[in-house]
Amino acid sequence: MNDLTNKIITLKNSDISKLVDSRIQEFKELDKKSNDELFRELCFCILTANFNAEKSIKIQKEIGECFLTDSKDVLAQKLRDCGHRFPNARAAYISESIKCKDSLGEIVQIHDGNALREWIVENVKGLGYKEASHFLRNVGFDDYAIIDFHIVDLLVDYKLIEKPKTITKRKYMAIEDLFKNLARKTNLTLAELDLYLWYMETGKILK
Repeated sequence: MNDLTNKIITLKNSDISKLVDSRIQEFKELDKKSNDELFRELCFCILTANFNAEKSIKIQKEIGECFLTDSKDVLAQKLRDCGHRFPNARAAYISESIKCKDSLGEIVQIHDGNALREWIVENVKGLGYKEASHFLRNVGFDDYAIIDFHIVDLLVDYKLIEKPKTITKRKYMAIEDLFKNLARKTNLTLAELDLYLWYMETGKILK
């Protein structure tokens, strides 16, 4: 872990830290987000599952308002036109999840351990632990790890884990514990750590 720790600390002392800090501040505007804004961000995270994050950002910018208004079939066609890999499934998830929209502002005030993430996984179809953690990070929470294949590959490269065939809840929590240890060593939140690791793997600071 020391090699990875040193690499992160080097980045933390570089100009990349300004980009990370700026992105974290954007996420922290939680108290200014309406239920509609929270729902659009939830939909973005639904789109990113097994799909490209940059393309999902582009789709969110182009048709984000449609998440709130369009029928499943109309939304599926727009996602198809935008080049999403799974237009029908994602449109179905978004259409079903809109029932949660008016509860989001209240729900994100939960601070009871993992209760908030558990609520999202149980109530929003199409979101597992990775996508639920992604949503929470994007709306201002900093204590959830976003464990996607980029991060798994990096941890494998540094010989911190063996590449899992699948990521079960138990495996997710085990890797998250590793993240917490790494965050302590680098004096970062999990949200900050994710951005540094993502930059190491992709050369980009996204959301």
